[in-house]
Amino acid sequence: MYFIDRASIVQLRRFAALLDRLPYWENNERTYSKRRILLTQSGIRDSTGIVEFARSGNAVIDKCIITFASLSLEVELLTDMARNEHFRALLTYGEDVDGCLEKEGGAVKMMARFLPFLQELSVYINRCYEVFRNFLLQLHNFFGLKEDTLGGVRERKLLRAWRTMGNLLSILVIFDEIIQKHSVLRQHWSSFFKAMQMAHHNPSQFGAESEYLRPLQGVIVQIDSQIMNGFIFKNCCQQMFGEDLRLDSQFNERLRNVVLELYDKWDHVAVDDIADKQRLMVIISLASFHAILFRQVDKKLIRTVWGAHKRLPAFHLIGETIWTPCDFLVKSVNDIDRVIDRKSISAIGTLRSALFDQQAEMLTREATSNAAKFVEWQYKMAEELCEWPKDNPHGHLTHRTSLFFKGARQADQISRLLKTVLNGHLHEQKAVSRSSAVAIFRLTEIIKGIEETFVRWWDEVVETCQQAVQQWSGQLLLLVSAVKESMRAEANLSYQKVDIISALTVAEIALSGAVSRNRLIVTGVALEMACYTKVFRWSDVQEADDLLTRLDLLVNFGKVLSRLCDCIFLYSHRTIVDAYFDSLLEDTAARPELFFEAINDAEIPLNGSRHAPPELVFQKFCKEIFEEFEKRFLAKLCEAVETDLRLSIHSHLQLEDRTPKDALHDVNLHLVDLVQLAPLRLGEQMIDIKRYVERYLERTFYNLTAVALHDCHTYTEMRLLADHKYGLILCESRLPFQTLDQGLDVLVVTRNIHSFVSTYNYNLNGQFFVEKDSKNKQLNILTVEHIANSIRTHGMGIMNTTINFAYQYLKKKFFIFSQFLFDDHIKSQLAKDVRFFRENADELKKMYPVKRAQRFNTAIRRLGVTADDLSFLDKFRILITQIGNVMGYVRLVRSGGIEASSQSLAFLPDLDDVPSFLPLAQNASLSEETMAAAKILDGIFDDATKSVNQTNNYLQILLEVFAKEFRNFSKFDHLGSFYIIVPPLTINFTEHILACKGKLGRRAQQNNTFTDDGFILGVAFILTLLDQLEEFSSLNWFQSVENKCVDETTHAASTVKGSTRGTMEPSVALRVAKVEQYQKVTFSLSL
Repeated sequence: MYFIDRASIVQLRRFAALLDRLPYWENNERTYSKRRILLTQSGIRDSTGIVEFARSGNAVIDKCIITFASLSLEVELLTDMARNEHFRALLTYGEDVDGCLEKEGGAVKMMARFLPFLQELSVYINRCYEVFRNFLLQLHNFFGLKEDTLGGVRERKLLRAWRTMGNLLSILVIFDEIIQKHSVLRQHWSSFFKAMQMAHHNPSQFGAESEYLRPLQGVIVQIDSQIMNGFIFKNCCQQMFGEDLRLDSQFNERLRNVVLELYDKWDHVAVDDIADKQRLMVIISLASFHAILFRQVDKKLIRTVWGAHKRLPAFHLIGETIWTPCDFLVKSVNDIDRVIDRKSISAIGTLRSALFDQQAEMLTREATSNAAKFVEWQYKMAEELCEWPKDNPHGHLTHRTSLFFKGARQADQISRLLKTVLNGHLHEQKAVSRSSAVAIFRLTEIIKGIEETFVRWWDEVVETCQQAVQQWSGQLLLLVSAVKESMRAEANLSYQKVDIISALTVAEIALSGAVSRNRLIVTGVALEMACYTKVFRWSDVQEADDLLTRLDLLVNFGKVLSRLCDCIFLYSHRTIVDAYFDSLLEDTAARPELFFEAINDAEIPLNGSRHAPPELVFQKFCKEIFEEFEKRFLAKLCEAVETDLRLSIHSHLQLEDRTPKDALHDVNLHLVDLVQLAPLRLGEQMIDIKRYVERYLERTFYNLTAVALHDCHTYTEMRLLADHKYGLILCESRLPFQTLDQGLDVLVVTRNIHSFVSTYNYNLNGQFFVEKDSKNKQLNILTVEHIANSIRTHGMGIMNTTINFAYQYLKKKFFIFSQFLFDDHIKSQLAKDVRFFRENADELKKMYPVKRAQRFNTAIRRLGVTADDLSFLDKFRILITQIGNVMGYVRLVRSGGIEASSQSLAFLPDLDDVPSFLPLAQNASLSEETMAAAKILDGIFDDATKSVNQTNNYLQILLEVFAKEFRNFSKFDHLGSFYIIVPPLTINFTEHILACKGKLGRRAQQNNTFTDDGFILGVAFILTLLDQLEEFSSLNWFQSVENKCVDETTHAASTVKGSTRGTMEPSVALRVAKVEQYQKVTFSLSL
């Protein structure tokens, strides 16, 4: 035992330590629990049967109490079943979750799914008929008891029993109203009924031959006649109750007096308080039943209950149904026009419309006043419930319960107003004004605010309710015991007083235990059997009624409060929800978290769906709500936040002051509040507005940065501003910034290489490209650093892509190159020059004459020029230049790759001795994740080292690819004379480059060429490709040009003997300068 106790102590200490680590629950924290907390109550479940309470020893009294209490309990169970199951199934019928209605025969299919429920409903209605008939016959037999069996029967009114019967009738009335107003249900049933009749008459045609077809048809006919025809209430009233009951004038008079008395009590309360619509339904139902049962229209009774329209002309019943008591009387009571004039009957519609207009006008005023009342009540609740007072606990108990009733009463008033206004506008087919819509938003939020306040203090509320129930049940018990003892103390006790004492004894027994609904029903019936209205003093009667009402309310306070605070009406009025979403950006007083709690109340009726799985119906509802919320609010909020960030970043460009004149209505501050809203619960999902905006901005910033890398700095500033201003934590885009030294993107250049090589010039010594011409004041350049930055952006794979694009481009250009040399004019001229040089090589000192090359250039120009004054040789030079530019670009990309790799390895001390990290991690017995990371790092270092030390010569690769084909001189014999056209080409290039340099700096100049080494690289590549370097060298062309320039310079100087450069004539000096420039350009070509 010692070890067991010690073990239990250890476990208790661990549990205590766990509780200490848990965060303290604050009452002001919101809960996201889907559980309906208001339905959780403390106390015990009373399993004691009604028979156990009726043990007074008086058999007649005990049996009467058991009978009426059991029937009252049965009616209550039937009422709960109707409200929690059947009404919801009927109201939610028609929600199409699987697209059934879009297909042919969808209505029949949906109704076939709903048929099992309709059969259950038929059984339920039959049960209601049986209970009502039993109740009525029991009352008739009770009031027919003789005096020797039970004295003073006629003095017992049993108002609670009559009211319970009226509650059962009102349930049947609601069934009729729901079905008659549900157009979709009636249309689908009509289609289904016709389809089943056709199948019944022609079963073979529909493949419906079965022994169950006839019973099924019988069930369908029964449902049609019992439920769908709208006579559920009337069929109940027209049951066979017996001829003796219908002809019983005393029972007729008793029922009439009961209805009048119930109406007087209702009217008395309605003068200064809210008119109880459920009590009014009971009165109207009993009055109609009286007229149907006894087949007569009592003038006083009908005129009296007709006057209810002065207090309550119409009210919301359920769903979208507006119930007008007078219209129901006209429909259910025959010959009512003999009692009520037609003018009054026709005025009902006008009174109903006036009621709707009046309450619509009240909305704005009610929203303002209720908001103030709610704040005051909320403050008092927090002040009262924060701790239990030590002084005057009974007084504080009364104060607390009055606060509870005040909050529930406010929620009831607002809910009635909203339901009446919304459904009234729907009934009258009127649009809700903008001001009324805003008031509806505020009132809906107040209802959920009241519920949230109760939830926050629910532990204290339940505790207070339990204490109040104990106190009030004790007061009622003392009151009953005092009356019982006073009667028992009398000397002479008649049989009637003995019966009263017996009934009071049953009431005492029922009040002696834990208060439950069963005990309160027995207590109420027992007091009725004791004729408490005559035995008690009038003040005691009022106190007993008040205590019973309070006990009944507190025992079911959670259920009552949940019913009063639900906003199921939003399910039927989706347009209000859409309008609320549209107003959120502008409505600074909105509280979306409360409104979403109201939207979630739609789960209550949708969970009762029977034509489709409830979870699917609710998921479809939530999906539709979220889509509207996303379209009407989230998308607009994201755009507003993005716009505000952009304007704030570029505020230095704006002249207008963006500071609002009224800080309370600052839209930007409201955006901050909206972004910082706590997550909203919608069904099973949570809507995190802040995260939604973050993801939108992350996606937008990433896409726009990827498109325009030069804006990356701006989006970085916007991301930082979003954190500072809105608290939005945005992920990094992970895209490299485009800096000033990045320039052109290698990927863009590679894709447009045909345009690049024609619009850019290559510089061989500096290894860069420069733009020929630009509309801007600056020219773009492309250097090794730019290529390295682009490779870091796109990866080393872009180098292979570049080679592929270069190869495809060169294929097209070499085809044109071959066509040019194959031309007869060119080929014949080249052949002449080759033959001339070979025959006169010795005389020419093996140097190709410059005049011969100039003559070739002139001869080609005679063949024709283009509109741009370009000869065929000029175009051929441009072609070779473009080929050379491609080779220069390939060379530049290779250098950029080496540069990028060397920069990535800048922190390695020795590239020839890079350590391997994987063996080091294995020797240190590190985790598997660390070893995997070491392996990846080794791979990165290996790849980078290979890239730095790479021996791949992409120019050589391209050379080898084309050489295999072009060195086949049997096929490309015309290419063998290419070397002889190089001298004319150099002459052409030299004249071109000198002309371009001479035009530099001129205002109207459109070509800014000062270097064009693509030609040099192109000639060298082609000579190497065609294996004609030796043939070209044999021409000694550059030496010939050098000699020519020296000769001209000497000749020009000899014409003016004894003069220097400064004393030469201008024409001679200019000629000498041109010859020297010519000599320099030619010299650069020879290098």
